[in-house]
Amino acid sequence: MLLSRGRNPSAGEVLSQVIRVKNLRDRVITTIGLLLIIRLGIYIPVPGIDRVAFQAFLNQGGQLIGFLDIFTGGGLSTLGIFALGILPFINASIIIQLLTTVLPQLDDLQKNEGEAGRRKVSQITRYLAFGWGLLQSTVFAFILRPYAMSGLSQPIFVIQTALALVTGSIVVMWISEVITDRGIGQGASLVIFLNIVATLPRALGSTLELVQTGDRHTLAGIIVLALVFLITILGIIFVQEGSRRIPIISAKRQIEKTNLLTSRQSYLPLKLNAGGVMPIIFASALVFLPLTIANITKAPWLIIVASYLNPNSNTPWLYALLFFSLILGFSFFYTSLTINPTDIAVNLKRGGVAIPGVRPGSATIKYIGGVQNRLTLLGGVFLGAVAIIPAAVEGATQIRTFQGLGATSLLILVGVAIDTAKQFQTYVISQRYERMIR
Repeated sequence: MLLSRGRNPSAGEVLSQVIRVKNLRDRVITTIGLLLIIRLGIYIPVPGIDRVAFQAFLNQGGQLIGFLDIFTGGGLSTLGIFALGILPFINASIIIQLLTTVLPQLDDLQKNEGEAGRRKVSQITRYLAFGWGLLQSTVFAFILRPYAMSGLSQPIFVIQTALALVTGSIVVMWISEVITDRGIGQGASLVIFLNIVATLPRALGSTLELVQTGDRHTLAGIIVLALVFLITILGIIFVQEGSRRIPIISAKRQIEKTNLLTSRQSYLPLKLNAGGVMPIIFASALVFLPLTIANITKAPWLIIVASYLNPNSNTPWLYALLFFSLILGFSFFYTSLTINPTDIAVNLKRGGVAIPGVRPGSATIKYIGGVQNRLTLLGGVFLGAVAIIPAAVEGATQIRTFQGLGATSLLILVGVAIDTAKQFQTYVISQRYERMIR
C-alpha cells in the first residue's frame, strides 16, 4: 500500500493498518476484549437485594443515582458487581487534581520529579480510589438496606454488599489501566464511553416504539429533538477543538554555516473549553443532591426545596437558571485550578519566549489571565446552553425517551471519540516514518 505523507491518515488507511500491523491489531483486540469483560460484570448481580422494590425507588425520584447510572452503563440500576464502575477512580483523580493546586508536595511530584513522581501520584490516586470506593459502596449499601431480602441480617447485608461493590470497582480500575498500557486509548475514558453508548439502544428502541404508536405531533417532536442533538454534537466538536492561539516569539541561535540570531515564531494555544465536562458534572451533582437527600431523609423542608429544583416541576426556569449559573461558576473555578497564568508566564520567561507587544512578567500574567477569562466565559456560556437547550426541547416536545442522555454524555462521547481517533492517527503516522526509515 502506498502511504501518503504530509496529511492526516484517512479512515481507510487507519483500517488497513489495524488489519495489517500486528502490534496495532493486538492493541485493538485487547481493548475490545477487556471492555466486553467490564460489560459482562455489570450483569452479574449482587446477591440479597429485592430489585423490584429498588427499581420502584429509582422511578420515584432517585435522580442522582439515575444521573450516575449513565456513567456505569446501567450498573447502578441493575445492581451488578461492577455497579460503581470507574466512578471511584474518576472521583479520586479529580480530588488529586484539586489537591495538587493546594499541596506543594503533590505539585512538586507531578512537575519536578519526572516519571517517578508521576508514578507515585498515580499510586496515591489508586489508594484514594480504593478508600473512596469503600466509602461509596458502604453508603450505597446503607441506602439499599430497605431493599434487602427478608431473613438477611442487615449488618451482614451491608458488609457483603459493600465488599462486592468495592471489589468490582477496583477490578474495573485495574482493567482500565491495562487498556491504557496495552490497548489503545485512555482506559478510564473508554469505560465511561462504553457505558454511555450501552444506554443508547434502549433509548432508540423506546423512541421507535413511540414513533409507531404516536401521532404526527409526536413524530414532529422526535425530528426536532434529533436535529437539536445533531446541532449540539456539531457545536461540541467545534468548541472542543477550538482554541485561541497567542503568537509567541523565541530567539534561537542557529548553528549552521554562519552564526546568526534568527527569530522563530510559534503559538501558545489556550483552549476555549479548558474545563471540559467537569463543570457540568459538578453542577449536576450539586443540583440533584437535594433531590436524593430528600428522598432518603423525607425531611419536609428538603422536599419543598427539591420540588423547586426538579426540572419537571412547575418552575423549570428556576432549575434552568440555577443550573446555568452553577455551570458558569464551576467553569471559572475549574479553569483557575488547571491553568495558572503565573506559571505560564514564568515558563515563557525561562525559555526566552515573549508575546509580541507584551512585556515579560506581570504584564504577561495579566494579558494571559484576561484572554483566559474571556475564553472561559464563552466556554461556560456554551456549556450552559448545551446543558439546558436539549432538556428544554425535551420538555417542549414531551419526548422523554432520551432523558439522561444530556450534555454531559454528549460531551464525553465526542471528546473520547476525538481523542481515540487522534491516537489511531498517531500510530498510523508512526508506521509511515518507520517504513520511510527502512
